[in-house]
Amino acid sequence: MLFFAVVFLQSTVMTDSSLLDQPRDVRDEDAFDLQAVDAWLKQAVAGLEGQPELAQFSRGASNLTYRLSYPGRDLILRRPPPGTKAKSAHNMVREHDIQKALAPVFPRVPEMLALCTDESVIGCDFYVMESVAGIILRKNLPSGLSLDRGQVETLCRNAIDCLIELHSVDVAAAGLENLAKGQGYNRRQIEGWSERYRRARTWNVLPGRYVMDWLAERVPDEVAIRVIHGDFRFDNLVLDVDDPLRIRAVLDWELATLGDPLMDLGNSMAYWVQADDGRYFRGFRRQPTHLPGMMTRSEVVNYYCEKTGVKPDNWAFYEVYGLFRLAVIAQQIYYRYHHKQTRNPQFRHFWFAVNYLLMRCRRIIRRARD
Repeated sequence: MLFFAVVFLQSTVMTDSSLLDQPRDVRDEDAFDLQAVDAWLKQAVAGLEGQPELAQFSRGASNLTYRLSYPGRDLILRRPPPGTKAKSAHNMVREHDIQKALAPVFPRVPEMLALCTDESVIGCDFYVMESVAGIILRKNLPSGLSLDRGQVETLCRNAIDCLIELHSVDVAAAGLENLAKGQGYNRRQIEGWSERYRRARTWNVLPGRYVMDWLAERVPDEVAIRVIHGDFRFDNLVLDVDDPLRIRAVLDWELATLGDPLMDLGNSMAYWVQADDGRYFRGFRRQPTHLPGMMTRSEVVNYYCEKTGVKPDNWAFYEVYGLFRLAVIAQQIYYRYHHKQTRNPQFRHFWFAVNYLLMRCRRIIRRARD
């Protein structure tokens, strides 16, 4: 999601609390019946004792994430947000099942513990998983973490290698053949995100027709059909507490599916703000991709293509797609705020971001034509 990630951390190894994202009090609009969840969970997960304390990770803007702290054990609960949502979005059953199926072939997923589809508990589906001890990078490195240029280079390569590892998963071995349609993914994405934008558009954002038409006229065939994450960013990666260059887990599988890995790479590059970007785009940065040692977007794409052997005919298409999709995600969230389905003040100015991203798409399209 745009600038939003959910974080699940357990401080059992680290002593420097500045390295950890801490949950806060639950927002009123996101509260649920803790006693009901506790009663259900103790039937579903063995060994839970005592009464849990509930806190919410505030950075999430899509699915909501909470920490349930039992004596000696922290668990993480994921549930959808309130308000109007895209028909295919926020599917807790799907998000749970993808991670459970991936675990044997891609062990960088949290352990799934329980899935609840009984809406009488809190009014929606939700699932619970083990927390993952580690560091999650945000806009800047935590004050207690220092990495030199060489370490940053290694971390950057490790992150891209992790994405390549995911794209190399044997779909059949993971039992995910029926996760999605696969073939025709690229066309469905352009049509689907365009329709979502039209439905979520408010009076204060651009029509977006120029960008949508340009994408629709240039949809390439899929280079392959692979498991793709859909939201692969540093703030969805858990770094090892003892070796912060090592990636322990990948989080937030809401958008995972079977599709074109280059589309997944395009999605990731939409968030990749580098040091020499313009001032306004630098203001969007929510991960430390500006640090000396980080690859530029073009270097990431070249590195990925060299290691996978994939060669896109028109990278501009994937770049524009990633930025346009990001604009739609932001607009869907802003739509909820605009129509008073959420009071979260962090969404108030998302419409500015939508307009900027659409204008950035237009600049890339003009550059591609020159």
